[in-house]
Amino acid sequence: MNKDTKRREALLYHAEPTPGKIQVVPTKKYATQRDLSLAYSPGVAEPCLEIAANVEDVYKYTAKGNLVAVISNGTAVLGLGDIGPEAGKPVMEGKGLLFKIFSDIDVFDIEIGTKDVEEFIQTVKNIAPTFGGINLEDIKAPESFEIERRLIEELDIPVMHDDQHGTAIISSAALINALELAGKKAEDVKVVVSGAGSAAIACTDLYVLLGVKVENVLMFNSKGLLTKDNLSLSELQLKYAVDGAKIDLAEAVKGADVFIGLSSGNILSPEMLLSMADNPIVFAMANPNPEIDYNLATETRKDVIMATGRSDFPNQVNNVLGFPYIFRGALDVRATKINEAMKMAAVKALASLAKQSVPEQVNVAYGATKLGFGREYIIPKPFDPRLIAVVAPAVAKAAIESGVAKNPIADWSAYEEKLLERLGNDNKMVRLITNRAKIEPKRVVFPEAEHLNVLKAAQIVYEEGIAFPILLGNKEIILELKEELGFDADVEIIDPKVKDEEQRRDKFAKSYWSARERRGISLLDAQKLMRERNYFAAMMVNEGEADGLVTGHSRSYPSVLKPMLQLIGKANGASLVATANMMLTARGPMFLSDTAINISPSAEDLVNIALMTAKTAKMFGVEPVIAMVSYSNFGSSTHQNASKVRDAVAFLHKNYPDMIVDGEIQADFALNPEMLEEKFPFSKLAGKKVNTLVFPNLESANITYKLLKELYQVNSIGPIMMGMGKPVHIFQLGASVEEMVNMAAIAVIDAQEKQLKKIKLGK
Repeated sequence: MNKDTKRREALLYHAEPTPGKIQVVPTKKYATQRDLSLAYSPGVAEPCLEIAANVEDVYKYTAKGNLVAVISNGTAVLGLGDIGPEAGKPVMEGKGLLFKIFSDIDVFDIEIGTKDVEEFIQTVKNIAPTFGGINLEDIKAPESFEIERRLIEELDIPVMHDDQHGTAIISSAALINALELAGKKAEDVKVVVSGAGSAAIACTDLYVLLGVKVENVLMFNSKGLLTKDNLSLSELQLKYAVDGAKIDLAEAVKGADVFIGLSSGNILSPEMLLSMADNPIVFAMANPNPEIDYNLATETRKDVIMATGRSDFPNQVNNVLGFPYIFRGALDVRATKINEAMKMAAVKALASLAKQSVPEQVNVAYGATKLGFGREYIIPKPFDPRLIAVVAPAVAKAAIESGVAKNPIADWSAYEEKLLERLGNDNKMVRLITNRAKIEPKRVVFPEAEHLNVLKAAQIVYEEGIAFPILLGNKEIILELKEELGFDADVEIIDPKVKDEEQRRDKFAKSYWSARERRGISLLDAQKLMRERNYFAAMMVNEGEADGLVTGHSRSYPSVLKPMLQLIGKANGASLVATANMMLTARGPMFLSDTAINISPSAEDLVNIALMTAKTAKMFGVEPVIAMVSYSNFGSSTHQNASKVRDAVAFLHKNYPDMIVDGEIQADFALNPEMLEEKFPFSKLAGKKVNTLVFPNLESANITYKLLKELYQVNSIGPIMMGMGKPVHIFQLGASVEEMVNMAAIAVIDAQEKQLKKIKLGK
């Protein structure tokens, strides 16, 4: 993507369809006059009076307890510097977005128009009654230190400057585990710190709490080693200043055990790395360019234990591992501050989590057979769903034990369950899918590349590293559209109709004719069909010239499905082809089948659909809990439409006893655990969270997923083809760019899975 295109895309993202990234959403009913009279006057007076009598009741009757202010004056915004409060607002909104999606904390971003420390502090103090916590962000040092110190002292709600403490907490967790792997103790190691800003100071302070000795630390700023005769150093920097002659970074790292980089890219050379002690620990956290490239470091020293701030290398030091869960725990016990004990609890929880068995969902997301504690896994991955239920309780317990919690938790099991319910999985699954695809991108054909939205999807797929698109269509039209989009990458464009493709068309036609000559297809018919893009694309996949295809944006589903079934057909052992839609709901991903193909499946068909859907769910790291839904509950109707579902369940219970599946059951009972437990405690679904629905017919499945999508803006990925011999996936007519990008990622993952299966079978 060229610079202008990237700039335009970023601006459009923030401007359309609604400016900004966050909004206020009502949490109470407001449909009737009675609702409004309770929400505002006169009903609102009652909670006001209760709070006036007991100010702590503000947590009971308002959103304060789940509301954090992200506050900045825009003086140190990302790598942009002092750009002002208004220009910093998109970043603060983005931080609010992260709070919401990772820990379900609501945020108001507050941009303050002053650089004066006293004015800033007073402004925050004046608005503090609104909030349950305050996240300071992008405030330049040394002012940020004084602002945070004063607000912690003078307010009775949690305050944290994430720029300082976020990296400190995550890297400290990594350091604990790295030291263990290196066989070293914190009190013995020599540490070199490149960088002397707020993050570097906060990191080193926390390392000292872990046991690192101040006298074993050498800290550098842009002018060199910090020494006590330097009158320009702040009080916080002087703590790490040393006596004696200055040495340069190259001399300092000789024999050093740990290098901490929070400075600038490529300042640690291979020669310097080679001079470090055995099993050197290198945290090169400058972004986007680390102090030493990860690959260069690991090639230079096989014994190096390496972390960076980048997501494309192992051991990413990412603040999102910390701040959402630290504030979550602090808010939930109504902590008056975030103290050192709470930070250290987060550190130890993160370090401990990295040593536990990794859920399959995380392995799937990162394309790993089995992630495990070691040099390439010393801190958890940002997509790990356990983070909220591990870090937040640890922080909450530390708040209680250190005496700063006003609302102690009694039932920790119930609390952890509530945290997992908060998490949901909605768009996290999209990130998991695209991340998995990027690990091993494949060649994916787009037969409808003359359509602007299809080409947009192909552009995103290419630029995000999800797949290598192959574009089919009129080359002149595609090139014009590419220029319009700023899509300047040199990707393959094929027009099946032109003379230059005659040889390939003939090859595909003969192959197709050979397979279908006894089914009414002549060679001439096959040659004509190869001029059609969907037929040509399918044969590209069949003949190994592409790894998968996605199509269907401009044509009805049945018309696109026909050539796929004719040319590619079912996978070995598959008795039918079906589809599932993954619905990204607030309760997590839900798999719905069959949404596009089988109009009235038999009991046997429903068995196969359930088995295929279970396999699909597992492909995305989700352990399937399947409800076979109907209008009937466990025999309440004897109609054949209900009895076929009942028969399918009986077969599954007998032949797949370990499978969590039951029915026939009505959808509300399947999705409401309390109702199910009360009325049908004998069900295999009792006490379980259903995440897969298999419908008795096409109309019910298709209508349901489209209603969810349109009425409640539930994101849908699919229909995901199941039972096909090759990675072929068909959009619904008029699919959005986002849906097509997601389906391309699905096609890549499908191709990865089929390739893996071939390897296992020795083919």
